[in-house]
Amino acid sequence: MMQSTSPLLSFAIWCPIAFGIFILAFGRDDNPGLVRVASLIGAIVSFLVTLPLLQQFDNAAHGMQFVEKFSWIERFNINYFLGIDGISVWFIVLTAFITVIVVIAGLEVIERKVAQYMGAFLILSGLMVGVFCALDGLLFYVFFEATLIPMFIIIGVWGGANRVYAAFKFFLYTLMGSLLTLIAILYLYTKTGSFDILVWHAFPLPLSVQVPIFFAFLMAFSVKVPMWPVHTWLPDAHVEAPTGGSVVLAAIMLKLGAYGFLRFSLPITPDASHYLSGFIIALSLIAVIYIGLVAMVQKDMKKLVAYSSIAHMGFVTLGFFMFNDLSVQGGIIQMISHGFVSAAMFLCIGVLYDRMHSRQIADYGGVVNTMPKFAAFFVLFSMANSGLPATSGFVGEFMVILGAVKFNFWIGMLAATALILGAAYSLWMAKRVIFGEIANEHVRQLPDINKREFFMLGLLAIAVIGMGLYPAPFTDVMQTSVTDLLKHVAISKVN
Repeated sequence: MMQSTSPLLSFAIWCPIAFGIFILAFGRDDNPGLVRVASLIGAIVSFLVTLPLLQQFDNAAHGMQFVEKFSWIERFNINYFLGIDGISVWFIVLTAFITVIVVIAGLEVIERKVAQYMGAFLILSGLMVGVFCALDGLLFYVFFEATLIPMFIIIGVWGGANRVYAAFKFFLYTLMGSLLTLIAILYLYTKTGSFDILVWHAFPLPLSVQVPIFFAFLMAFSVKVPMWPVHTWLPDAHVEAPTGGSVVLAAIMLKLGAYGFLRFSLPITPDASHYLSGFIIALSLIAVIYIGLVAMVQKDMKKLVAYSSIAHMGFVTLGFFMFNDLSVQGGIIQMISHGFVSAAMFLCIGVLYDRMHSRQIADYGGVVNTMPKFAAFFVLFSMANSGLPATSGFVGEFMVILGAVKFNFWIGMLAATALILGAAYSLWMAKRVIFGEIANEHVRQLPDINKREFFMLGLLAIAVIGMGLYPAPFTDVMQTSVTDLLKHVAISKVN
C-alpha cells in the first residue's frame, strides 16, 4: 500500500458534499440564479480535485494507492480507511464528470426547489465516490446505504406522476438486499476482529462458509446492478425520475453493485465465486438476451433505455465470472462506457421531453427535419448503445465476448446475440423518433438544441468516440489490479 501525503481521496469525497450542504443551507428559491452558479462551480471544483488521482496514479504499482487511514470508532477497530487501485480510479473521475453534466442539464430546466435539487446531487456525488474509495467494511456500508437517501428524495420530489411509488420501490428493494450484506460484514468482523476489507481478502474461509457469505453479498449487489430477476424496480425508477436522476442512476449507481462484486464477492469468497459462477453466468445471459427482447417492445423511450441498461449490465456480471483478464477488464470497460452512453441517451430523451412533455415513441417522427443537430447526437449515441465499432459501447462488449469465447464457445455465442438485439432496439427507436416525414404539428414546431444542451451532449460525444478509438488509457490503468485480483482468486482455488 502506498500511504498518501495529501488527502486527495478525502477531497474527492467531501468537496461535493461540502458544496451541497452549503447550497442547501444558504440557497434560496427567490434567487435561483445564484444557486445555479454556485452549484456549477461546486461540481466543476469537485471534478478538478479528482484529476490528480489519474495524473499521479502508478499503473505498474500493486496494491492500493493514495491510502488514508485514521481511527474512527476505536473500540470496535473501525477506521476511516480510504484507498484506490486500477479498478476504482476511473469510477471516481466518472462520478465527478457525470455530476458536472447533470448540473449543466438542470440549469434551465429545474425551476422549483433549485437549491435542494442541486444540493442533493452534489451530496450524492460525494457519497458515491466514498463507495469507490472505502477500504473499511463498515465505512463502505455507510456510504453504500447513504446514497439511497438523496436519490430517494430526487425521485420522490422532482419525479413524474407515480414518483412516490417508484421512490419507495427503489428504496425498499435496495435496502432489503443490503441487510444481508450487513450480516455478512458483521460475521467477517467477528472472525477477523477487523473491518479492514484487505484483511478479509487474505482471511481463509472454508467453502461451506463462503457460499452463504457469497449469497449475502449477492443480495445487495444483484439488486443494485440490477440482475434478473430483481430488476423490476429499475424501469419504474427511471420512468418517474427527473432526467438528472435517470442519468446518475444509470451512469453511476448501477455501477456500485458491479463494483461490489470486484471488491467483496470475488476476493473474499473466491472458492464460492468459482463454485457458483455457472449460476451467475446463467442469470447474466438471461439479462442480456431476455431483457434485450423486452426492450424491443417498449413504447416509452425511457423504459426502453432502462431495460437496455439491465441488458448491458448483464455483460458486466458475465465478464466478471469467467475469470480471465479479457472478460474482467471488458466488464469494467463496459461499466465506464455505459456511464457515458446511458447518460447521453437519458439526456437526449430529457431534451425531447422538455419540449414535448412526452416520452412515447409514437408521438415523434421526423425530428431530424426540425432538430438536425440533436438528431446527429441521438443517432451517434444510439449507435454507441448498440455497440458500433469506434464507439465506447463496442470496446467492453467485444472484450467480454472474446473472454467468453476463450471460456466457452457457446457462452460467447449467446453473449454475442446482445449485439444484434442492442442494434435492433436502439436503431428501431432512432428510426421511429428521428427519421421519416414530420409526424405532427408538435414535431414541426420543435426548436433545435441550444448552446447549453449542445455543450453537455458534445462532452459526452467526445468521451464516447475518444474511448472507442483509443481505450488504452482505461485498460492500462486497470491491467495490474485485474491481474492481481485474478491471481488471488486462482491461488485461493488451488489452496
